[in-house]
Amino acid sequence: METGKPSGYNVSPGLQNMSRLQGTPLPSLSCVMKMDHHCPWINNCCGNLNHGYFTSFLMLAPLGCIHASVILIMTMYTQLYNRISFGWSSVKIDMSLPRRNLQYVVPFGIYGFAASLFALGLAIGTTIAVGMLFFIQMKVILRNKTTIEVWIEEKAKDRIQYYQTGEEFVFPYDLGSKWKNFRQVFTWSGVPETDGIVWPVREGSHQYTLTIEQLKQKADKRVRSVQYRVIEDYSGACCPITKGVKTFFCTPYTEEPRIQLRKGELILVTRGLPHWMYGNKNLKKKNAHVGEHERGWFPRRCVEKCLYDSATEKPTEEEKKIL
Repeated sequence: METGKPSGYNVSPGLQNMSRLQGTPLPSLSCVMKMDHHCPWINNCCGNLNHGYFTSFLMLAPLGCIHASVILIMTMYTQLYNRISFGWSSVKIDMSLPRRNLQYVVPFGIYGFAASLFALGLAIGTTIAVGMLFFIQMKVILRNKTTIEVWIEEKAKDRIQYYQTGEEFVFPYDLGSKWKNFRQVFTWSGVPETDGIVWPVREGSHQYTLTIEQLKQKADKRVRSVQYRVIEDYSGACCPITKGVKTFFCTPYTEEPRIQLRKGELILVTRGLPHWMYGNKNLKKKNAHVGEHERGWFPRRCVEKCLYDSATEKPTEEEKKIL
């Protein structure tokens, strides 16, 4: 499982050890064992120690909203029923006083009805939204895959299909039993059985299977990168006004940074949108380490594709074996 998150990325222990061996520095780490995602509503990351509590919260919140919805519906029905007058040709509702002389702790008038209707809408909306998130989290738990690991597995299948290597990627942490996967998160004591570093894995894999796959994907990304040349300066603004109306309104909705561009620089682009691109460039600052890169988004109109198609030559058979 993933154990760290430097600047929005997860780094496993194997990748950290390999970084030390190669002498390549990593950014400062804020370790989150088995990180699933960062939840802004609880202002914390969901990981090994609190995944069970977070999922319990996702289950109890819709149940509480359902309970509130039932009470609100019964309240509005009772109050409206006491104010309805059935005539021969029409039905009239009098919100001033009830037909029956009943004593209420909280008076129910037109404002009370509007507030109850608004609260009912919020309760139903929360039930649907949080209930769907609870369903997604339960599916993740029963497969013993975090949201980040699902993404890594999808990229692994894409890499194998692209290079036709014939290998089979075995996800190491799915123990083959939904009950065993469930017990990885939920225990009677509330404390996970594992220490967050060493995990039980299925046959045919080991503790660093996912780390090795991530390294292969990083190498694959370098092979598929396309080199662009900067033709316009860009200050790194989130919503640049001078780069066009579409660029301004179609800015990527992500926490990933923007990078400054200077005319004549070379950028390795790994992905893109209609009006924005994401890539990295080598840092040429005095304090920058060798091979250190700056990654981020920039407007598509600021760059043009180089004459050659990719940043590197087509991978050889030996490189394909490594990938």
